[in-house]
Amino acid sequence: MPPAPKYCSTCDSYEEHRPLSAKEKLWLKNRTGRKSVEEFVMCVAQGCRNLRTGFDKRPFDPVIRVPLPD
Repeated sequence: MPPAPKYCSTCDSYEEHRPLSAKEKLWLKNRTGRKSVEEFVMCVAQGCRNLRTGFDKRPFDPVIRVPLPD
C-alpha cells in the first residue's frame, strides 16, 4: 500500500512525498550540519521538492528545497 499523501506547506495541498536518495541525504547533511536526516521526505509535486518530516510540516525557516539532480 503506498503511503498517504502528506500536507506540503509550499504547495498548500496534500501531495505525494518520497524518502530522500543517498545523494540527497548527503546534500541535506552538508546543508544543515545534521548528523541524521533519515526523517525527511521530499514533495514530488511538479517543481516543488520541499522537505518535511512525518510530524513537522515546516521544519525549516526559510524553506529548504532539494536541488534538481545533475
